Amino acid sequence: MRRFEEKCGQLYIQQKFGGFCHLYIGQEAVLAGMVSAMDKEDRVITAYRDHCHPLALGTDPKYVMAELYGKRTGTSKGKGGSMHMFDKERHLFGGHGIVGGQIPLGAGIAFADKYRDEKHVTYCFMGDGAVRQGSLHETFNMAMVWKLPVVFVIENNNYAMGTSVKRTSNVHDLSRIGESYDMPALGVNGMNCEDVHDGFEKAAAHARSGEGPFLLEMRTYRYKGHSMSDPQKYRTKEEVEEYKQQDPIQVTRKTIEEKKWMSEDDFKEMDKKIKAQVEECVKFAEESPDPEAHELYEDVYLQSDYPYIKH
Repeated sequence: MRRFEEKCGQLYIQQKFGGFCHLYIGQEAVLAGMVSAMDKEDRVITAYRDHCHPLALGTDPKYVMAELYGKRTGTSKGKGGSMHMFDKERHLFGGHGIVGGQIPLGAGIAFADKYRDEKHVTYCFMGDGAVRQGSLHETFNMAMVWKLPVVFVIENNNYAMGTSVKRTSNVHDLSRIGESYDMPALGVNGMNCEDVHDGFEKAAAHARSGEGPFLLEMRTYRYKGHSMSDPQKYRTKEEVEEYKQQDPIQVTRKTIEEKKWMSEDDFKEMDKKIKAQVEECVKFAEESPDPEAHELYEDVYLQSDYPYIKH
């Protein structure tokens, strides 16, 4: 995730692809902890900082890179770009560009699973800015009334674009916003993989048991701007450096070294392989074909034999 995003930042500066580009650098422990705790058939839906969600779920990174390039081989056939990553096989329901738009959709996915009596859990991600949307409160109410198997995950990186959480709400502990709906919640150190795993494990067990939704606030931090065009004038270099002392990758590396699970040579070899894989992704994307003009009119309407769905 880290090496892929670093390369994305370089390519964006080189104008290899356009649109917006929101990097996940600094927040990787959230997804690492999730995938180690979730079931394979569980569902994931998120906002537009979404390059790493398919990577964590096992999507071949070359298809993610191709999507960034707008190529036909991309995860959304080049039609979604940076903010709209999907993978049907791995139950990734997007990448959504509308702030908070994915929140009611996440509850809807969970409703479908409950309706079919399937024991899956939906993990519905959002940023700290999205929790100010009215749709969140409507969704929380319905999800609790219907006891939907959904885990709402706030990735609180302290800033909604460039606006501090402290400037947008009197409630700074975002794990408390579900209290008026009696939604159980947990604030988690989102910079530590083990803490994240424990949080997701507890939340998923609650939702899967039929007891309804669970709210997780992942207290994390992004080392880059909101997007690549963000000058980051709203925070100090000292603040960023302070959080870099909690870098989840370095924290995890220290644990591995203390446990003597890998040597320095092992780390170097792993990093070499990852960098080579990322370069292969770039090569694949650059050599992939662009969509043709007729594809603009394809995938617009659903074709189905189901009697209640019109072509």
